[in-house]
Amino acid sequence: MGTGRLEAFSDGVIAIIITIMVLEMKVPHGTALADLRPLLPVFLSYVLSFVYVGIYWNNHHHMLHACSTVTGSMLWANLHLLFWLSLFPFTTGWIGENRFTRLPTALYGVVLLMAAIAYYLLQLSIIRAQGPDSILKKAVGRDWKGKASPILYMLAIIATLIAPWIAQTIFVIGALIWLIPDRRIENVLPRHET
Repeated sequence: MGTGRLEAFSDGVIAIIITIMVLEMKVPHGTALADLRPLLPVFLSYVLSFVYVGIYWNNHHHMLHACSTVTGSMLWANLHLLFWLSLFPFTTGWIGENRFTRLPTALYGVVLLMAAIAYYLLQLSIIRAQGPDSILKKAVGRDWKGKASPILYMLAIIATLIAPWIAQTIFVIGALIWLIPDRRIENVLPRHET
């Protein structure tokens, strides 16, 4: 199987995830600007999660362009990633509705950690299927961002025991690390295709 069907399915699931997240934001009943104030934590959690889902979508897209075929293990690894991403609407809503308190923040960190691990496992599955000289292997190199992210999320989960705002700061730092588009795959693909 080519990567087109896998990418199309994943794109559809990710689009649904974003749709569910935005539907969690309830419209205020008043018309004054002050009526929006209670929605600020929900909106901020949505923005953070939207950025994370966008980062996964972007990097997933690039990663699949470094593949020529799809194997069964890649399909399962992709479903594993989509499972953890599908929990973003729940944890996003819970953290926003409860104003970033300890337990919702910790669970949000667990979902971020598991999504990062699932992404890494998908990456390994692709590299294993494509061989040691694969485009993806050349592109990711030592993958410092991929290795640093789970460590950040584990630190954030532990930080919720001290103060949830520390964990939330770490979540923002994790997103900022990935917000700049990862050009490693883009830089390898043109050389390989010529």
